[in-house]
Amino acid sequence: MRVLGFMTGTSLDAVDMAILETDGARIAGFGPAGERRLTDGTRDLLLDATQAALRWERGAAAPLIFKDAERAVAEEHFAAADDFLAEHDIAWEDIDLVGMHGQTVLHERPEEGRPGRTVQLGDAALLAELTGRPVAFDFRSADVEAGGQGAPIAPVYHLARLRASDVVAPAVVLNLGGVANITHWRGGEDMVAFDTGPANGMLDLLMQSRGAGRYDPDGRYASVGLVDETVLQTLLDHPYFQTPHPKSLDRFDFPLEPLDPLKLEDAAATLVAFTAETVRIGLAQAGLAPSVVIACGGGRRNPVLMRAIAERLVTPVEPADAFGWRGDAVEAEAIAYLAARCVAGLPITFPGTTGVAAPTPGGRIVTP
Repeated sequence: MRVLGFMTGTSLDAVDMAILETDGARIAGFGPAGERRLTDGTRDLLLDATQAALRWERGAAAPLIFKDAERAVAEEHFAAADDFLAEHDIAWEDIDLVGMHGQTVLHERPEEGRPGRTVQLGDAALLAELTGRPVAFDFRSADVEAGGQGAPIAPVYHLARLRASDVVAPAVVLNLGGVANITHWRGGEDMVAFDTGPANGMLDLLMQSRGAGRYDPDGRYASVGLVDETVLQTLLDHPYFQTPHPKSLDRFDFPLEPLDPLKLEDAAATLVAFTAETVRIGLAQAGLAPSVVIACGGGRRNPVLMRAIAERLVTPVEPADAFGWRGDAVEAEAIAYLAARCVAGLPITFPGTTGVAAPTPGGRIVTP
């Protein structure tokens, strides 16, 4: 199938798109990839929806703003893809299937007998109507309902990508998105995955809270700051880092208050050190010794963060692009791959990736 995958990350910066040719098991080819920035109106609406989600009590009706946000996400996806396909002289009829992850506004891992809760907003039925194509969506719910973490969900694609590349096991794919997560491939079908800690999300929230922009471009603020070791240790004392994997995070799981006494540059540097150190802790805690760490996601473009991670690991850390991967498109490709697996009824989450009891299919499909 020729599948168009969509991903919108928690940074709320853009709609990422990628076309993948796949049957859900084998990657047969790569079509074009691209992105379109979210409009300010949709970004503001999603920020409000996220705040509403954080206040949403279990058992209560879903916040009314979710409906507006779901429609806006679908319309943004269609507008982005319509221009994208036209640019590459591809008709909608040439696309067999669309995969939409939706915008995550809430992710609560299962804890102490409490089931997990995860919410991705996007009106799949509207998107199917607009595109005229079947849409696969809701990739996390089945895993959560089966007792899994619901995240990370890209590892099965990381496995396929590693096996299709000239990469020798054992190897780690490190995704530096809103949170940082790893997929450790030990050869064959053997993989372990979990969220290691925050990545871009917490740093973005810091910048926004200080009125310094939406993110720290190229790590400019962090590059001239000093790490406050006391604050860093306070952040590292969070019980999450003593929790065994599989485990998952929301980008709001760690408060910014410990950073309040620090000037912006030092706070940014401390957060970079926090991300890097939690990657090291995660690998060490799981007893992982990969031959290489392949970094994808927006964080790989932050040279200060990449350097901090490399300094803490004995394993070489390389951007995904060095292996011929499209580092900005890996997550959108993953959603396309998961959509194809949804159609084929293949599992998308596994005991080693989310803690679910058995390999679990996921996703739902809506037709126009």
